[in-house]
Amino acid sequence: MSLDVVALAAQLIGCRSVTPADDGAMALLADTLTGLGFSTDRIDCGPDGSQTPNLFARLGDKGPHLCFAGHTDVVPPGDGWVHDPFGAQCADGKLYGRGIADMKGGIAAFVAAVALLKAERPLKGSVSLLITGDEEGPALHGTKEVLPWMMENGHRPDFCLLGEPTNPDRLGDVIKIGRRGSLNAWITIDGVQGHVAYPHLADNPVHRLLPILSDLTARVLDEGNAHFAPSSLQVVSVDVGNTATNVIPGKATALLNIRFNTEHRGDELVQWIRDTVSAHAPRAQVEASISGEAFLTEPGAAVAALSEVVLRHTGQVPRLDTGGGTSDARFIAQYCPVAEFGLVGATMHKADECVAIADLQALVLIYRDYLEAFGL
Repeated sequence: MSLDVVALAAQLIGCRSVTPADDGAMALLADTLTGLGFSTDRIDCGPDGSQTPNLFARLGDKGPHLCFAGHTDVVPPGDGWVHDPFGAQCADGKLYGRGIADMKGGIAAFVAAVALLKAERPLKGSVSLLITGDEEGPALHGTKEVLPWMMENGHRPDFCLLGEPTNPDRLGDVIKIGRRGSLNAWITIDGVQGHVAYPHLADNPVHRLLPILSDLTARVLDEGNAHFAPSSLQVVSVDVGNTATNVIPGKATALLNIRFNTEHRGDELVQWIRDTVSAHAPRAQVEASISGEAFLTEPGAAVAALSEVVLRHTGQVPRLDTGGGTSDARFIAQYCPVAEFGLVGATMHKADECVAIADLQALVLIYRDYLEAFGL
């Protein structure tokens, strides 16, 4: 069975799967993969009535086992489109549509790559796909919950390839081999509201919040390391909810984010924040949320093989990178090594999101040759 990658990508774009909606995307993939001989499982997770659609599909039952991970949910289209965001229009050598770069094009390319190799000969080992409908949203009931199910049912991969659009400008720019961790912290300091002319009758919480923020931002968290840039703390909001010039506020809040490398763990950074806050305001409240720990896939045979295949098809050596935001790789890294490589992401989340059709077709060949290089 051969597959037209542009046709499959267009069908996926036509599914209006704005997170958390699915609109038939999982059924389309399941039918396509079943036609290729995959066994498929729908693993919908979350509260009844609002479950996240997830799909796991596997071909083969022996090693080596390569898993491809991705997501079918997309961000809302927004305004300013020239092309129908769900119309999958081809123009000027490009395919337009919400999610084509991030990351329905990558999914279509991998499925087409499996079909291409399978048409040439029987595959060795096993290939699987872990596809979620909850990556652009909270990411609570997608990849994070499917992975334990995979482990319990004997589907632990030897390696995972995540098809996120890793390339900023050209196909072949970047392979991601790690991601920074991310945490948010909310600091709330209660004071006593009062008139600015009578400060002795009030307690200004801002005067305690400012030295806290000064201490937090003054610390150099680290100098980075061989694979990561220095960690970064950014204050993103300070608020007292005050519209008057003559009122001492009764409460002051701040929100900060830390993107941290493998020199730290999230819980250690949260404790440092708590200790710093407590030194200035013992009764202050600190709430924290760690959305992912930093991780690194040490460059080895699997990453080297991917780099060689990318070089062969693009003529450039991809940079091994750990920058950018978070991805579902932060969950996968807890179970097996993972790397990310996909299309050019220059237009992702923008109006008129698009990819070059030539890139889409080239990615099929890259994925096909990587399957073979991996031993499949």
